[in-house]
Amino acid sequence: MRNNKKVFVAGTGKSGISAAKMVLRMGGEVVLYNSNEGIDTAAVLQNFAPGDAIELITGRLFQAQLRGVNLAIMSPGIPLTAEFVSVLDQMKIPIIGELELAYQASKGKLAAITGTNGKTTTTALVGEILKKKYEDVHVVGNIGEPFTEEALDTREDSATVVEVSSFMLETILDFHPEVAAILNITPDHLDRHGTMENYIRCKEAITLNQTEEDYLILNYGDPALRRFGESGAVKAKIIWFSSAEHPEEGLYLEDDAIFLKEDGTTTHVLDVHEMKLLGKHNYENVMAAIAIGLKMGVPLLKVIEAVKEFKAVEHRIEFVRERCGVKYYNDSKGTNPDAAIQALKAMPGPTILIGGGYDKHSEYDDWVKLFAGKVKHLVLLGQTRDKISECCRKYGFTEIMYAEDMDEAVKAAASYADVGDYVLLSPACASWGMFDNYEQRGRIFKDCVNAL
Repeated sequence: MRNNKKVFVAGTGKSGISAAKMVLRMGGEVVLYNSNEGIDTAAVLQNFAPGDAIELITGRLFQAQLRGVNLAIMSPGIPLTAEFVSVLDQMKIPIIGELELAYQASKGKLAAITGTNGKTTTTALVGEILKKKYEDVHVVGNIGEPFTEEALDTREDSATVVEVSSFMLETILDFHPEVAAILNITPDHLDRHGTMENYIRCKEAITLNQTEEDYLILNYGDPALRRFGESGAVKAKIIWFSSAEHPEEGLYLEDDAIFLKEDGTTTHVLDVHEMKLLGKHNYENVMAAIAIGLKMGVPLLKVIEAVKEFKAVEHRIEFVRERCGVKYYNDSKGTNPDAAIQALKAMPGPTILIGGGYDKHSEYDDWVKLFAGKVKHLVLLGQTRDKISECCRKYGFTEIMYAEDMDEAVKAAASYADVGDYVLLSPACASWGMFDNYEQRGRIFKDCVNAL
């Protein structure tokens, strides 16, 4: 980006603010935009220093407000179908995303991870693996800090791992990780993408600019990814991982141990009992992380060391406390049915489940089918509680109660739980409507549990 550019940044959330700050650091001017006229403009502008070359616009967007603008940056949460985008199109202003902006300014080696579920755990683990070799490691994206927050601080000897969503991949141009991974693809965000085909296409775009010199890590057991990897459309070298089969090259799970097959040689990597993570889905996350670490140049022994030391990330099957013989787990990151399925499968005993939230047009049948013999009681919150309750009754599950807030839900769950039971927050839904984000939902859950 040239230093004299005037840049339009859509979105005043974390990603938008970070992108705007990056543009300012590069010597550009910013037109910051939010279509909501009711936002607290003073609070937004407090993120910037007095004298910063920034103009904040809210409400309807007009062409006259875009004079001199020669680039637009979209925050991931804003769809390209938003009304104001037509104004950018009329002005022929090129549009890229926050991810692309960061990539174009970053240096060093880059790994990128996407997938419907497991991204955060895998990204965090890869970050710990990279620290075993590199002095300057950046762990960014959906996992916490936007890539734009740290892109200008990367060096030629840096290693960066970025958690990438389908929203972010909609607006890439030259984004090119040396190592990329797609962990799995199950229905999610259909309210945004419309069809599974569109959603899958967005995920697959992570490898769009990769070459024969790069690596793509794929889940051998995922039908969509298996087809994609075997289609001949991928230029990068493919490394498979599987929890059920033995791919010709890659990592697989057998008898509670992870093995690596490479160049005709099979190596025992580690036993799953040496790890601090629960559940087969996490074993898949670990295999993907191992493959990424190896292809980023980290020696196998150092990779294994990092895996053994790694603990579950916050809000992803996170142990909170044990009280009166009942163990409480926070899986607020389980924002879709497939993620909630994996969390429920990881619970070793009878479970009181807290679910529900914002409706992303998901179907809950596969999740609810697991309840028989596993879930003692279901406590439902939020917009989807009627939809989930109806689905439960279709399959004969009737141990359901509604709660108005998280405190009531936790107290109800505790009252139903007996010694040896598990209380699990795994909503299968987004947090919006009742909470700002899944992190806030998880923190409130933990506060309520610790207050019992």
